[in-house]
Amino acid sequence: MTNTRERFKLVEPGKPTIALQVQRPDECAAAIDVIYVHGATFGADLSVFFPFDGRSWADALNDIGVAAWGFDFVGYGDSDRYPRDLDRPACLIDDAIVDLRRVVAAVRARNGNRRVAVLAHSRGCLVAARYAAESPHDVAALALFGPIGDRPASSALLPQSGAADRAPSHYPLTVWAQYRRFIEDVPRGHPQVLNEGHFQDWSTAFLASDTTSSQRSPPSVNTPYGPVADVQAVWSGQTLYDAGRIVAPTLIVRGEWDSVCSDRDAERLLGALGTADKTDVKIERAAHLMHLEQQRGELYARVNEFLLRVRKF
Repeated sequence: MTNTRERFKLVEPGKPTIALQVQRPDECAAAIDVIYVHGATFGADLSVFFPFDGRSWADALNDIGVAAWGFDFVGYGDSDRYPRDLDRPACLIDDAIVDLRRVVAAVRARNGNRRVAVLAHSRGCLVAARYAAESPHDVAALALFGPIGDRPASSALLPQSGAADRAPSHYPLTVWAQYRRFIEDVPRGHPQVLNEGHFQDWSTAFLASDTTSSQRSPPSVNTPYGPVADVQAVWSGQTLYDAGRIVAPTLIVRGEWDSVCSDRDAERLLGALGTADKTDVKIERAAHLMHLEQQRGELYARVNEFLLRVRKF
């Protein structure tokens, strides 16, 4: 099967430009439109569309007749950047919701106004879940991969900037810092979860996603701090959305070794969801970046099973 990829720029007067793309299966009309919502540190080209051994997650979605949409939040990838003089964390959830709202409207304008499924990772799950709670008429199914859940005590997900008195707008994220995220949750004595050659290719693309990366030493991607602030908020007892208002069928899928989405996190989120159609799936020998890890095929399969089950919407 040959799949077609198309890129768009969402341009509106007075608003930042958002990079949107879709990969459709060529041999059949797409039965479902799935919008992928990326996490805190890298956009669509480095996640749902990134090929490992010639095959991406979008290819797996196309296999079941799904049109795979992906976009970059403002501040990431091919989308516009925030102003240099921004005096607050960039891409907080209120900013991200505006971006996702524009993307959903653009997809529905191109698919005959059909409702969409939303597939999200990590901090992207906060944005996707809030959108599903606030706009149930748009979201027919919700798949949350490694979701961030409410916790009573604060913790940190990502490397910090060192500024204790004030949250910055951005922080530099190096290849080494990304590499640590692959290895830190793997129990001692177990083989690593990523292929070194794959990571080399991916990390080269990661640095290339920021045209200013080589201007810093060591090279790094200037990354919006808003997602970190959002995670710190929910891990400090704050609630950024009402899970009880989510009525779409919902899948939680996570890795066995994912410290960001623990058993307790998943249990709390599952119990809070308003929908009666909700499932929690834990995949063995996988961590928080499972879509880039050796177990990514199992992740693809479990998400596809869910989408096939709920596809008649």
